[in-house]
Amino acid sequence: MASYRYESNLQYTHTHEWARQDAPALVVVGISDPAQDMMSDIVFVELPAVGESVSAGDAIAVVESVKAAEDVISPVTGTVVAVNTDLIDTPELVNSDPYGAWFFKIESDPTSDEEFEKLMDMDAYKAFVADAEG
Repeated sequence: MASYRYESNLQYTHTHEWARQDAPALVVVGISDPAQDMMSDIVFVELPAVGESVSAGDAIAVVESVKAAEDVISPVTGTVVAVNTDLIDTPELVNSDPYGAWFFKIESDPTSDEEFEKLMDMDAYKAFVADAEG
């Protein structure tokens, strides 16, 4: 079984995104260490447009590796207010620092607090990953 890094200040999704609430209505999103490890060498990241309205569960970004392309799913409903343009030129940052290489920030709708609360905490996500690995 692989040895992954997890961060206790984050919430996680079943599709391997992490989310951090930076302010009452600001959620920062990236992909987890297990996700980047499963994908291998990240070679391209497609980010959403600033100003784009998204709903929880929407595929709003794409990350491509030498193995596959995967959608990045929004964990909350709101409006994209920032994207990490560093990932366009240096997508490998996702491999070297998955919790520092955020993809986008969402100004969340009032209803998204409930969506955020439904995400997994670190311990639940660790168990989810372990179960998936068998």
